[in-house]
Amino acid sequence: MNAGIQGATFTVVNRCQSTIWPGILANAGSQPLDSTGFELPSGGTRTFQAPPSWSGRFWGRTGCQFDPSTNQGTCLTGDCGSNQIECNGQNAKPPATLAEFTVAPAGGQDYCSGEFGSPDTCKPSRYSEMFKSACPRAYSYAYDDASSTFTCSGADYMITFCPSSTR
Repeated sequence: MNAGIQGATFTVVNRCQSTIWPGILANAGSQPLDSTGFELPSGGTRTFQAPPSWSGRFWGRTGCQFDPSTNQGTCLTGDCGSNQIECNGQNAKPPATLAEFTVAPAGGQDYCSGEFGSPDTCKPSRYSEMFKSACPRAYSYAYDDASSTFTCSGADYMITFCPSSTR
């Protein structure tokens, strides 16, 4: 599939020995995926189709207790504060590890492309520098942290919880 034309497929896999409750939050301006939070039993998978230009994040929630009759409850890690299995536009609360994605439109029409598509030519703005100064560990512009950002053209993604074979 060409991700620039059709978006991208995200497959969430649970290789943990226990159930997890992944959360999903679309960024402002991106339409939500088919779910904003769901239960994923051990060995389970769930697939989502993201449209072109989708951006957002996935994270795992663990230690969740949800009342089966109301679907209300909380999680020990990654809780989103909605008190439901669906996060409904709420973000993860620490502690949580986020996997963030931006599906760029066809032709690489994304920020910092073409002649500006490198750390040497895509520099921070004064606004991103202001945020970086206030929060040094925050990610504030396209090439802010070369060790934790990656670019893949035309890719689909598999997000695997507990990827180690030793579990």
